[in-house]
Amino acid sequence: MTVVDDRRRAVEAAIDGTFDLVLMDVQLPEMSGLEATAAIRTSERGTGRRLPIVAMTADAMPGDRERCLRAGMDDYLTKPVTMRALSDIVERLSETPAPRKRAG
Repeated sequence: MTVVDDRRRAVEAAIDGTFDLVLMDVQLPEMSGLEATAAIRTSERGTGRRLPIVAMTADAMPGDRERCLRAGMDDYLTKPVTMRALSDIVERLSETPAPRKRAG
């Protein structure tokens, strides 16, 4: 896991690193999560790669999810995040789904 404290470093880490998934806060100073996502998507052009990016935000108004998806994010989580919601998204976006626990 890598944690960065601003968008510029997030973009650099995503472009230079080897990550399976990015959890991108939508609202922070310096560069919005939407702008950071656009920069990452631009860097991916012509490479055949696509890093899954999940918006994390307190915004839960109608249209917020669609705005994040239009910006190039792959999914959207509202805060506070539950482990179940995060797990579902990670499983869905991963190439190899995690095994499910059996009931009983």
